[in-house]
Amino acid sequence: MRDRRRCIDVRLRRGRRLAAALAVSGLLFGTAACGSGSGSARAGDPNTLEVWTRSDPDSAQTYKRVFAAFTEKTGIKIDYQPVMNFDQQLQSRASTKDLPDVMINDTALMGSYQAQGLLKAIDPASIAGHGGITAKSWSSTVGRDGRHYGIPYSRQAMTLFVRKDWREKLGLPQPKTWQDTLALAKAFATRDPDGDGRKDTYGMVVPGSAQNGYVAWWGASWLWQGGVRILEQEGTGYRPAMDSAAALRTVTWMKDNLFCGDNGVIQPSALTSVTANTTNFQDGNAGMYLTGPYNISTFDKALGKDTYEVLPAPAGPAGNDVLADGEDIYFGARTGKAKQEQTLAAFLISPEGQTLAMTGDHQPVVRIPVNSTLDAAKVRGDARWSVVQKAYEDDSLQFPNAPDWAPIKQDTADSLNALFTYCGSDVKAGLKELNDTLAGDLKDQDLLK
Repeated sequence: MRDRRRCIDVRLRRGRRLAAALAVSGLLFGTAACGSGSGSARAGDPNTLEVWTRSDPDSAQTYKRVFAAFTEKTGIKIDYQPVMNFDQQLQSRASTKDLPDVMINDTALMGSYQAQGLLKAIDPASIAGHGGITAKSWSSTVGRDGRHYGIPYSRQAMTLFVRKDWREKLGLPQPKTWQDTLALAKAFATRDPDGDGRKDTYGMVVPGSAQNGYVAWWGASWLWQGGVRILEQEGTGYRPAMDSAAALRTVTWMKDNLFCGDNGVIQPSALTSVTANTTNFQDGNAGMYLTGPYNISTFDKALGKDTYEVLPAPAGPAGNDVLADGEDIYFGARTGKAKQEQTLAAFLISPEGQTLAMTGDHQPVVRIPVNSTLDAAKVRGDARWSVVQKAYEDDSLQFPNAPDWAPIKQDTADSLNALFTYCGSDVKAGLKELNDTLAGDLKDQDLLK
């Protein structure tokens, strides 16, 4: 009976998402046809672009400096809007048929935005300097129809941050494998690495909440290293791949070794933690954090740059691939201002624009440059960034960009969070149920093979 209710809940949840998406899509496809006739003063000024980024106040300061340099260089004005609840406000603007001219947001959102009719197709050749972007980065902007719907702006890959002072105090080596990582985590949790005489440290910090798909985002690197793919591409479609033997082995290992037991490997709040409140590493009571390089500046200020080290992610049974993601430049689905939009994009991917976005007193908004003439470590004068750049270039995988990834990530997160919450859970049955749910997600998008 309980299994039947769970299946019904999955179907209802999927149906609600589909209905909402279709409702929004109806609005947004209309937006694309209506053009820029919003009646706003900004829309009537051909020399002003409204630009949105998903930014907190610190990173917004970096964008302001970049856009000021662009305006000084070109004379094109920027009406800049740093937005935290980006998607909610974007849907609201879509309902009024008045999208921003340019948006900078996550690569994984491209499939969702394209499916809803939010984006204008882009010819890479129309962007000056497009040849400086690698084929790997350009490939992440291709939609279901084979056309590009974004311009690469920033890339990043997960690396392992480790308290170097703790590790050296305990006389332990840098971790190279999962077992090394587990041994180091247990030592950090049990051997008083901070020397205060209390058992108040944790091995690693984990943003394991299902909210907004966090545990799927964080867990993707572990899945890749275990030989798991959430989806497998087949021709122009996809099939779910979370009921494989590799998935069973990997998720079971994660549950048994990281989330369950009483060894203190992760912080007690892990399964309800999102990145905003996962502060144990910078607060000084956790020894490791698998995360993105945007945290380097924060950790330098909180801990001191000599206190911790940035290492390649230790290898799992299938290698050391980690999750790669980043941000793209998107053009809102509206007519007019194409030349101005292209001019802005060309500046943002140029060596000048990328360097400005990588440097300064505030959080950088370009992590690994998409312009192949730049080296992140040389631009910043910081060798740690070479670890991140190498991870992206040599040992990384991105979420598939053509599907609407949001429901796939959320369903994966819901399943993983539930399996990790209940240590007696049946991993095989849970992954089979997840696989069926993902098949439904793909079927909703006409992508199931």
